[in-house]
Amino acid sequence: MARKTANDFDPKVLKLFDLYVHGDVDRRGFLNRVAKLGLGASGAAAVLDALNPRFADAEQVKRDDPRIVGTRAEFPSPNGYRTVSGYLVKPANLSGKAPLVLVVHENRGLNPHIEDIARRLALANFIAFAPDALAPLGGYPGDEDKARELFQKLDQTKTRSDFLAAANALKALPDGNGKVGVVGFCYGGGIANLLATQIGDLGAAVPFYGAQPAVEDVKKIKAPLLIHYAGNDDRINAGWPAYEAALKEAKVNYQAFVYPGVQHGFNNDTTPRYDEAAAKLAWGRTIDFFNAQLRT
Repeated sequence: MARKTANDFDPKVLKLFDLYVHGDVDRRGFLNRVAKLGLGASGAAAVLDALNPRFADAEQVKRDDPRIVGTRAEFPSPNGYRTVSGYLVKPANLSGKAPLVLVVHENRGLNPHIEDIARRLALANFIAFAPDALAPLGGYPGDEDKARELFQKLDQTKTRSDFLAAANALKALPDGNGKVGVVGFCYGGGIANLLATQIGDLGAAVPFYGAQPAVEDVKKIKAPLLIHYAGNDDRINAGWPAYEAALKEAKVNYQAFVYPGVQHGFNNDTTPRYDEAAAKLAWGRTIDFFNAQLRT
C-alpha cells in the first residue's frame, strides 16, 4: 500500500489535526469535529489512526548501528528541574573533536523520532544531545496522547532552564570542539529561537517551524540562524513578518526558507504531513549550515 501524504486528507482535517497535536483540541474533540465533516465516527477514527506517527516505519538509523554510540546522559540544571537528562549520541570512530548539536523535541518529549534525528546527526559526524523535557515527570511515556498531557504539567520556566543548561554543558564535553548548535522542531523550534536570544556564544541555531522569540529580545541574538517554515502553517507563519523585521533591524546573520505547499511538521517522516522533497532539502541545508558554522 502506498504511503499516505498530506494530499490524501481534507485540508480541514489537517487543520484540526494541527490543533490536536498542539493540545488545543483533545482526542474526543478531534474525533467529534472530524466526524461532522461527513466521515462519521468510524471514519474519524480511521483518519486519526492514519495521521498518527509510525515510528518504526520511518526509522533511518537503528539504535544499535555500529557507526554510532548512544548513551543516556545527565547534566546539572540548578535553575531548572535540578538535572537535565536525555540521549547523547556520538560517532563510533570519532576522529579529533567534533561539533556539538542540541536537539530539541516537539511537545511530546523525547520520542523515537527525535532519538532518530540525534542518530542522524551522529552519522554526519556531530555529537548530538537530545534532552527529554518530560524526564522530571517520568520521561516520554511511549504514548503520544499521554505525552501531550504530561507536557502541559511542566513548569516551562524550569524546562527552558533545562535546555539552556544542556546547551552550556555540551560546550565542556571532552570529545567536542566547544562549538554548540541547536536544532528544534515545532515547540523545539521555539526553544531554538529562544536559546539564540540567551546564549551569546551559541554557534548556530536552526528552528524548524518554531514560535518566534519576543521581538524586543531579537537584538540579543549573536548566533547565525537558519530558519525553516512550512508554507501551509498560518499559525506559526503569522509571527514571521515581525520577527524578520527585527532580525533585519538588529543586523542578525540569518537565512530563512518557506517551503511552499507543505504542512507544519513536514520534516517529521513518521506522519503523512511529511514531505520528502522539502524535508530532504531542509535537512541538507541544515547539515551544510552546521558544518559551515561549527567546524571552522
